Amino acid sequence: MKKELQSVRLYEKGNYVRTYTEIPASDPGRAWRDGMVSGNGENGYVTSGAPYADSFIFQNMWFNYPSGDPRVIPEELTGQLAEARRNVFQLNDQWKITFADGTTRARTFLYSYHPGHQLRLSIMNKGTMSGYERWTNYETAETGVRYSDEGGEWIRTSFTSREDNLSITKISQSSTGSKINMILSIDDISGMYKAQDGATEVTALQYKKLVDPNANYIAQVAHYPSYPGSELADGGYAGLTQVVVVNGTRKRVLLADTNEPMNVGEEQNPAIQVTGAEAVYLITQSDRTFDLGKISDFAGQTRYAIVDGLYQNTNAIAVKYQDVSGVFDYDAALAPHTRKHAAEFNAVRFSLAGDEEDKSADNVTLISAQKASRTGIHHAFMEQVYNQGRYALICCSGSSAPRLYGMWTGEWNPGWRAIYTLDANVNLQVSPMNTGHLTLAQPGYITFFLRNTPDFEYNARMAYGMHDALQVSVNSDIDRGMHVEYDNDYPFQYWNAGASWCLLPIFEYWQCYGNQQIPINAYMRIHELNPILSVRDGGLTDEEFAELLGRGYLDLEQDILLPLLTKQANFWEQLCTPEYYTDVNGTACYEQGKTELHPGEKYLLIPTYSPENHPVGYNSTLTANASMDISAARDGLGMVITLERAVKRNGYEAAVARWEALLALLPDYKVDKDGALREWAMNEYTENNDHRHLSHLYPAWPAYETQNDAELARAAVTAMENRNKYNTSDATAGHGWMHKALVCARLKDGNEVAASLLPMMTDSGYYASLMTDHDTNGRNDCYCTDTLFGTVGAVNEALLFSNTGEIEVLPALPSEWQAGSIHGLMARTRLEVSALTWDLVAKTVSVTLESLTDANDIILKSGIPWTKATVNGEKAMAHGEGAGKYLRLTLSSGVAVTVEFTLCG
Repeated sequence: MKKELQSVRLYEKGNYVRTYTEIPASDPGRAWRDGMVSGNGENGYVTSGAPYADSFIFQNMWFNYPSGDPRVIPEELTGQLAEARRNVFQLNDQWKITFADGTTRARTFLYSYHPGHQLRLSIMNKGTMSGYERWTNYETAETGVRYSDEGGEWIRTSFTSREDNLSITKISQSSTGSKINMILSIDDISGMYKAQDGATEVTALQYKKLVDPNANYIAQVAHYPSYPGSELADGGYAGLTQVVVVNGTRKRVLLADTNEPMNVGEEQNPAIQVTGAEAVYLITQSDRTFDLGKISDFAGQTRYAIVDGLYQNTNAIAVKYQDVSGVFDYDAALAPHTRKHAAEFNAVRFSLAGDEEDKSADNVTLISAQKASRTGIHHAFMEQVYNQGRYALICCSGSSAPRLYGMWTGEWNPGWRAIYTLDANVNLQVSPMNTGHLTLAQPGYITFFLRNTPDFEYNARMAYGMHDALQVSVNSDIDRGMHVEYDNDYPFQYWNAGASWCLLPIFEYWQCYGNQQIPINAYMRIHELNPILSVRDGGLTDEEFAELLGRGYLDLEQDILLPLLTKQANFWEQLCTPEYYTDVNGTACYEQGKTELHPGEKYLLIPTYSPENHPVGYNSTLTANASMDISAARDGLGMVITLERAVKRNGYEAAVARWEALLALLPDYKVDKDGALREWAMNEYTENNDHRHLSHLYPAWPAYETQNDAELARAAVTAMENRNKYNTSDATAGHGWMHKALVCARLKDGNEVAASLLPMMTDSGYYASLMTDHDTNGRNDCYCTDTLFGTVGAVNEALLFSNTGEIEVLPALPSEWQAGSIHGLMARTRLEVSALTWDLVAKTVSVTLESLTDANDIILKSGIPWTKATVNGEKAMAHGEGAGKYLRLTLSSGVAVTVEFTLCG
C-alpha cells in the first residue's frame, strides 16, 4: 500500500499517519484517542507512537471497576405492574414509580470499564527527529513506529497475539547499530484522563507498582474497593510486562515518588533501566481476579497469585519462541497469530473506484480530503474506514461482544462507563458480524449473551412476574445485566424488544453458517444456565447438564437458539393479557377479568417503551403498543417457528401452532394521516418526529418485514422522511446516523445511506487513528466504536441484502458509487458471495455465489434494473417484471455459480 513503509514490513493493507499525539504523564486530556490499537478480544493496547516518550495503555475486555450501588432489583418493581398498566391506559403521564424510600427513580450505577497499566517508554537516545511514521497493519494486527535521527533509523512494532493471548513489542537497535537506552515506568492512575472525575469511586482503589529484583518484569497490581454485596469485593486486577533484553543490561531503579495516596506500595515508583541493548522485547498480559484477599491486607502483602500467574504466562512465551541461540524470536511469535488474524480480515475485500490518487494517503490526509468533500463520500476514505472498522471489530472479537469503546480506553470513568447498551449501540456494532464473514466474533457475542442470561430471566420475573421468560436489560456492564437503571424518563424495566433484537444476530449466524458447535468457556456462567438451556420449563436434568458439560460445547440449534428463542417467545406470550386489547376499530380497551379475545380483537402491548421518545403532548415515555415491540414480537416468534421447523424436535408441531396462534393476535401497525408508519399503534397518541431514534422502523432493520410488504415499506419510507424533516433537536449522535444508514439500506435508498454516513465523516467523528467518537462534534467527549463498526454494517447491507432463500445485489447503491467490488460477503441463506462487482458506466453487474449446502434454492434479484442475465455464461430465464424481476437458482455445495446482469439504459 505504501512504498515508504515497505522497508519496515511488506504489507498491503493498513493505515498510517505522519503525526503523533504524545500522552503526558499528567493531565493528558484526550491524547490517547489518537493512539493506534491492537487486540484479540480479551487483551489489547492503545499506543501513542510518540518517538521518545511512547505510552502503551494495556487493556482487558473483562476489567470492571465496581460501584457501591446494589446488584439487586428492588422488590417494589414486581408489584407496580398493575398500576403502571392502569395509568398508561388512562393516559396519565404524571404517574411516577415510587419506592419504599419515597424516591421515584432507581438508577444505580453499573460497573465501569477501565484501563490497565499505562507503560511509559522513555527513550534516552534523543536526537533531531525526521521521517516519522506510525502505522497499523490490518493483516497482522501490528502497530509500528519508525523515525530517524542522528543515531540512524529506529523501528518498533507491537501486536496482541490471538495465539498466545498477550501483547508483544519489539524494539530494535538503529539501522546504523546505535544501541537502545531507555527507562520503562508505569504512570500514576491519577494522571490518566478523567481519573479526577468521580473521585469518590476511583480514589477508593489501592494499587502498587512492582519491579522484581532482577528487573525481569514491571507490573501494576490493584485492589478494587470492597463494597458490600459486590462480586469484586475481594477482587482486583494486574498487568505485567516482562522485559527481554538482547546483549545489553537492565536494572531496577527508583524514580521520584509521586506521593499518590492510591499507591500503597512501599516503593512508589520502581522502574527498569535498559542500557546498551541491541533489541528489547516487551511481553505483556493483563487479567483480573475475584480473590485478591481483603483490601485491609493489601498494603501489607508482598506476593500476589495473579502477578505470579502473569509472570509464568509471559515467561512461558519468552521461552516458547526462543531461536536456536536462545534469543527471543518476534517473527516466530507473530506467525501463528497472523495465520488466524489475517484469515479473518482477508475474508472480505472492498474497493470503490475513484479518488485513486489518495488510495495510499495517510489518515490525516484522508480525513482532510473527506472534510473538503462535504456533500459526497470520498472513495479512498470510505475504503479505509471500512477496512479500519473490520480490523477493529476483529480485534474486539472472541471473548465477549464489543463494548461502547470497543475494547479500548485510556481513561477512568469513561463515557457511559463504556458499558454495553443493548437498545442500539451493541446492535449496531455487531451489524456486520455475520454478513462480514467473521467467525471469531459470534462465539464471543454468544458468550456475552449467555453470561447475562440468568439476569435476563431475573428481569422478566421481577418486572413482570413472568416465569421461564427472558427480558434483556437496556444496559449490561459485562458481568451483570439486571434492571438497576430506570426512572420515569427512562423506564428501562418496560423495554420489551431486547431479547428478540439481541438474539437476532445469533439467528443470523445460523442463517449464514448453519449449525455450529460453540465451545463452553468459563465466562459463560455455565453452571447458572442449567434451568435455561432447554426448551422445557425447568431446564435440563442433572444428567443432561452433566452430559452437556462433558462434551465441552453447546449445539447452536439445540442448546442455544431453540431454548433462548422459546423463552423470548414465552415473554411475549405472558406480556399479552386479554384484559388489555384493541377492538375491531383499533381502539384500546380494558375489561377486568376478560379471559380471551373475540374475533377481530388484538392484544394491546402494555406497557411499552420506545427509546427514548414520547408522543407529542404526552410527557412520559411509558406508553402502549410501541411499533418496535410489535415488530420485535413478530420477528422473535418468526425466528422460533423457523427453528422449530428446521430442527423438527419431538413435539415441534404443537410449538409451531402455539406461536402461530399468538402471532395472529399481535397488534397491527398503524399509519399516520400522511401514510407514515407510526411509532405507537395507538389512536390516542400524536406522533413525535423530533427525535434521533428510529425504533419504530424495526420492521425495516433489524427485521425484514418491509422486504416483502410494499405497503409497509412505503409507510416506513414516509416515516423516515418525517424524521429527516422534523428531527432538528439532536442530530449529533453517531449511533443515530448509523441506525438511519442501516434502515435506509433496507429501504433501498442508497443516497440516503451515503447521506447518513457523511455527518460523522465530515465533522469531527474520526480521530487521527481512524477510531471514532460518539458524536459528530465531540459533544459528549466519548470514544465510541458504534460509528466505525456500524459503517461496515451499512456498507454490507447497501451492497447485499439477504434472508433465507433470497438475495438482492446492490439493493441500495449510492449513485456516486459508479464502480467497485466486494468479495467474500456471507448471505443469510448459507452461501458466500465470493465476488460482487459493478460498473454502471459499462452497465454490468457480476456476482459469484458459492453455497455451503446442496440443493440451496434461492431467488436472486438486482437492485439496479436489468435487461438480461447469464448464469455461468448461459442465458438465464427471468421471472416477474419490472423492479420485481428475479432469477431462480439451485446451488450445490462447492460449485461456484457466476451470474452477470446487463443493466438497463
